[in-house]
Amino acid sequence: MSAAQKKTVKAKLPATLPFLVEIGTEELPPKSLRKLALAFLEHFEAQAIAKGLLPAGNHDEVFFSPRRLAIYAPALYPRQPDRSEEKLGPAVAAAYDAAGMPTKAAEGFAKSCNTTVDKLSRKQTDKGERLAFTLEIKGETAAALLPGMVQEALSKLPAPKRMRWGAGTVEFVRPVHWVLMLLGDKVLKSEILGLAAGDKTYGHRFHHPAAIPIKNPADYRRSLEKFGKVLVEDRDGTLAKKIGSLVVQAATKAKGKARLERPLLEEVAALVEWPVPLVGDFDPRFLALPEEVIEVVLQGQQRYFPLRDAHGKLLPHFVTISNVQSKEPKEVKRGNERVIVPRLTDAMFFWDLDKG
Repeated sequence: MSAAQKKTVKAKLPATLPFLVEIGTEELPPKSLRKLALAFLEHFEAQAIAKGLLPAGNHDEVFFSPRRLAIYAPALYPRQPDRSEEKLGPAVAAAYDAAGMPTKAAEGFAKSCNTTVDKLSRKQTDKGERLAFTLEIKGETAAALLPGMVQEALSKLPAPKRMRWGAGTVEFVRPVHWVLMLLGDKVLKSEILGLAAGDKTYGHRFHHPAAIPIKNPADYRRSLEKFGKVLVEDRDGTLAKKIGSLVVQAATKAKGKARLERPLLEEVAALVEWPVPLVGDFDPRFLALPEEVIEVVLQGQQRYFPLRDAHGKLLPHFVTISNVQSKEPKEVKRGNERVIVPRLTDAMFFWDLDKG
């Protein structure tokens, strides 16, 4: 093989291309965020398999945060494989008249196959001999198919209530602000949910609200963390596990222990993009309340993590996960402490009233 031939071989397109789509929104409902993200992945992947774009054994990944749903496919075929499809027509007895000339049924079938009657074949079936024709179908490109696949997957998300915004008629779980869609290093120019797809994502609402260009789908997660101050969750619960570790560290410093319940960790992971643990306190007099009442206020209403001592007794402290790296953490701490006072005060009033 000559040097020129070797260069030609190296210049060939890769067997597969990475794909990335991100739907940027206003804050999505935290209790259903994981369900929405996994459904997005499931419906997209089912189409990718059915259309022959996903290599056997490969799996796509889903990333999500309060303001985004994203699918990353490390390897998709650039186009569908060509395929043959046999089409059956009318019975031979009905396809020709007594003189052996083709009837309108035969001619109509040939026309539907974009061919002529003389090119048709015959096939014996359980219903007798019929006309047949083998269609050679050329595979479509992934670039042509993917926008429709994304739109279809989004339309099937389990969201009973969808919103409209602005003057448009587009509906989605929350208003959409941007769409990122790349196949390899190329933007798939299309419209999704009323917006033109591009190559930009956006970082944390406060720490980095500016656009972040994504040149390669594989760089997406790392770029969001490095430049955008955003940690995205995945189907393995990586962010929830990290938040659990942060809570344990903060609890240990406060000389307490936190009970890490998966539903609460997953909900907190759906509320923050840059988790920062803070230890808060409340008046010890509220410990006179039943522990279940305090936990309802701290966990159920505020998504805090109550702390207990080595014997399992509730302490007047909690860990909360903030969504900002504040320059005034004491103010954030004070705000989180203040918001539970009226709730615990009401609970104490009714508790004392019931006892009396």
